[in-house]
Amino acid sequence: MTEEEIKNMEEEETPNQQEETTDNTENPETPNEAEQEELDPLEKALAEIEDLKTQMLYKTAEFDNYRKRTLKEKAELILNGGEKTVSAILPIIDDMERAIDNGAKTDDIAVVREGMELIYHKMMKTLEGLGVKEIETKDADFNTDVHEAVAMVPGMGDDKKGKVIDCLQKGYQLNDKVIRHAKVAVGQ
Repeated sequence: MTEEEIKNMEEEETPNQQEETTDNTENPETPNEAEQEELDPLEKALAEIEDLKTQMLYKTAEFDNYRKRTLKEKAELILNGGEKTVSAILPIIDDMERAIDNGAKTDDIAVVREGMELIYHKMMKTLEGLGVKEIETKDADFNTDVHEAVAMVPGMGDDKKGKVIDCLQKGYQLNDKVIRHAKVAVGQ
């Protein structure tokens, strides 16, 4: 019985009617029906729990599949990530092979040097296209983020103090991330 039904029945009953209703078996709800109403919410809750368990299993399996798929894709990227770079460098290797073959045929060093410079410029242009750029060191202030001091040069004057004096090895950045620090001599 609901609370509303109980209140309605109490309002309608008078003392004489209470005696009649105790004898009267026309009570709209029997104890069995009340138990069923109590069981129905329990059964509904149990069914909902089972449904939620099933959903959780599906979501767990779906997430596990997603995790495995992304790990596989990541492994493929690591293995084949350099494909673009290698493809860009292959024509330069072809040029180098041609230069080596032609270098054996000529005695003119100037021609060989010119060929090497052309290949070097082609290589640098290709690397720039891939996002690689050289770190500037000429007359630059020493910066620990992009430079590595390998020597300190004393007696250079106050205007050269903390400045890059000489670059011993060029440094490079890939998309603004340092991939090799420039090795420099710094004025003291």
